[in-house]
Amino acid sequence: MDDLLFRLKTTFGYGAFRPLQREIIEASLAGRDVFALLPTGGGKSMCFQLPALERPGLTVVVSPLIALMKDQVDQLQAAGVAATYLNSTLSAEAARTRLAGLHRNEWRLLYVAPERLMLDGWQENLRKWNVQSLAIDEAHCISEWGHDFRPEYRQLSKLRDTLPDVPVMALTATATTRVRADIVERLKLRDPAVFVASFNRPNLAYRVVPKDQPQRQLIDFIRRREGESGIVYCASRAATERLAEALSARGLRARPYHAGLDAAERSGNQEAFLRDEVPIICATIAFGMGINKPNVRWIVHHDLPKNLEGYYQETGRAGRDGLPADCLLLYSAGDVAKQLHFIDEMSDPAEQQVARRQLSTMLHYAETGGCRRREVLGYFGEAFEHDNCGGCDNCLEPRETYDGTLAAQKFLSCIIRIAQASRFSVGMNHVIEVLTGAETEKIRRWGHDRLTTYGIGRDLSRRDWSGIGRELLRLGLVAVEEGEFATLVVTEEGASTLRERRRVTLTKSMDVPVATRRKSTRSGEVECDEILFGELRRLRKKLADERGVPAYVIFGDVTLREMAREYPIELEQLEGITGVGARKLEEYGAVFVATIAEYLGSNSRLEFHH
Repeated sequence: MDDLLFRLKTTFGYGAFRPLQREIIEASLAGRDVFALLPTGGGKSMCFQLPALERPGLTVVVSPLIALMKDQVDQLQAAGVAATYLNSTLSAEAARTRLAGLHRNEWRLLYVAPERLMLDGWQENLRKWNVQSLAIDEAHCISEWGHDFRPEYRQLSKLRDTLPDVPVMALTATATTRVRADIVERLKLRDPAVFVASFNRPNLAYRVVPKDQPQRQLIDFIRRREGESGIVYCASRAATERLAEALSARGLRARPYHAGLDAAERSGNQEAFLRDEVPIICATIAFGMGINKPNVRWIVHHDLPKNLEGYYQETGRAGRDGLPADCLLLYSAGDVAKQLHFIDEMSDPAEQQVARRQLSTMLHYAETGGCRRREVLGYFGEAFEHDNCGGCDNCLEPRETYDGTLAAQKFLSCIIRIAQASRFSVGMNHVIEVLTGAETEKIRRWGHDRLTTYGIGRDLSRRDWSGIGRELLRLGLVAVEEGEFATLVVTEEGASTLRERRRVTLTKSMDVPVATRRKSTRSGEVECDEILFGELRRLRKKLADERGVPAYVIFGDVTLREMAREYPIELEQLEGITGVGARKLEEYGAVFVATIAEYLGSNSRLEFHH
């Protein structure tokens, strides 16, 4: 076993590197600047943690997230690594002690926020501390083209002048081509070794369901996943509180999280979630950057996200441990109208244009009858070569297609007749009301009950027509007009389809029932004795509470599932288990093997296919 693999195994308990980790580590140890783009859960932190142990001196890690710093330092210390952090949560006394330790070269890794590095006197400190490497985490924060720009990151380029000979590593989990180039330029990276991993997260299952009584849908979904950790993303602060209350009233422990809560309540709710005291967080997108919790088993988007990049980031918080996780999006035309309204209120026309384009990509993802994984990867410029991903609703249960020529002709003709008669266009709802022969005040006032298309669609329900309208939008036969209201127009393609009576193939609407748990084996699945797994989780929680750390600092779910599959009852049998390094074996090994031996005293072993 070579030195890097030996350290990975003995310190962190992993028997193999994840894709690109070794190459990134070797480039860094060779003294090169590095740009690394690894998806959430792809093992970014190992890329600077392991080299920090291989070289003398200090590695400084810049992170914008206070919760994440404490988290990573807790995990490193549990593995026996000399790591610390400095941020605004520390008392003056604690900060002084840590600074003194830095002056004595006691630490191998220091986590710090960007603004602190720019304080007076810090340049001097950095020169004294024998800094051997700089790692900039969440590096997309430096780019205003990124989805999470932070002005304080712009100052980081000055570190190049302070520490001209120290190699810099920039890491991010999401960045379009434009953002990548911006990061390299703004951090003054010199001929960096560039690594871009696949954006594919095979253990995540994607599903989109029409929104229909969303509270009921959400409760059904969560009840099938009793006790599992998950995040519900909502568009507004009020919705997070309303949903957390509704779930709690039904005995499902949930807390809200948004920027409007006072700091103590916000961090209390986050801490309770990290420590598995509360399994569910209902949150705005303010929540999640830096949530290092590996066992989030599901993500629900209660409202439509603004863009696919944000959606990818948010779903990426599920299944970071590599075990299967579910991502559900509840989708409604009403959410689209709300987003368009926000866009119309933007003052900058260029911003509006970008937002419209991003929303249109998001709608395409939600409406597509094709593979959702291919849509996500295509957005980041990555081709997905397979016909069936085996992990999205459309691949697992392909929706039927049908000859929708007549329905399409009716819908397109109706839009054209309304525009001819009124000299203005109308929104989706009004077109459907005319088609189904509704008797509304607007229809009478505008004389739309006298149109030849009035009532020609009574054979279908409003929901059917709504699905047909969305399909025609997706196919590019109908478009939403730019302007204050989301009105519909027939495109040139739509007009020629109608004129030439071309066949139109439509995909049947998605069914409303919410995602059920599939029984087929999924990517990342670790079969095990579920009752023993539950026992080991309780033991882990007890140990974590005694030490005041989140449960996954002791062991991750993958480790517990492997134990509940292999039944180790001697210390040496733990050595092949993922996540059991030397320090953890010494500290926790005995109590875990004793619990497994006791369990086997009254339960028989189960056999699993390896």
